[in-house]
Amino acid sequence: MTGTDQEMPAPLDALSWPVRTARLSIRRVRPADEEAMWAYRRLEEVSRWGSWRPADRADWRGIFSARLRDLLVVELEGRVVGDVMVKVEDGWAQREVRDRARGVQAELGWALDPAVGGHGYASEAVREVLRVCFEDLRLRRVTANAFAANEASCRLAERVGMRRELYAVADSLHRDLGWVDEVGYALLAQEWTANR
Repeated sequence: MTGTDQEMPAPLDALSWPVRTARLSIRRVRPADEEAMWAYRRLEEVSRWGSWRPADRADWRGIFSARLRDLLVVELEGRVVGDVMVKVEDGWAQREVRDRARGVQAELGWALDPAVGGHGYASEAVREVLRVCFEDLRLRRVTANAFAANEASCRLAERVGMRRELYAVADSLHRDLGWVDEVGYALLAQEWTANR
């Protein structure tokens, strides 16, 4: 993200928060959420598959503050138990039609506190975020990428209706595993509508 992207209004800020599911509340992240997120983001089972692992609390504060623009938190009974990144971005386009590709898609990323895993909260949260992307933000495409060995994230993407459209061999460098395979998932607005 460029410096000018940081200065532009975040698309997520234009919406009304929180949104609620049957069991969860999802809202924009606040600086006060830093400590609650540190509690699960520092765990090996969470940071193993993320794009970053906090070295210490100071490092985590820097990571956290750099990600505020695109981050939502998931609450269960008033407690932060997860987060979802919604990075709205431009689609690829030829120069003559570039203006029609601005802000039309988003990349998702997610993390859940393992203490509340196994109850369907991640699926519930990501489904609601997809709804926000397609119905509230009016995006045309949503993607999510993962290391192929991150079976839990792959299953989650498929469970919420995303289609695997990329399998790249030895494409991504993992801090512990070396060069590993990457998978990419996507969902189009018309697919979301058809599956509703």
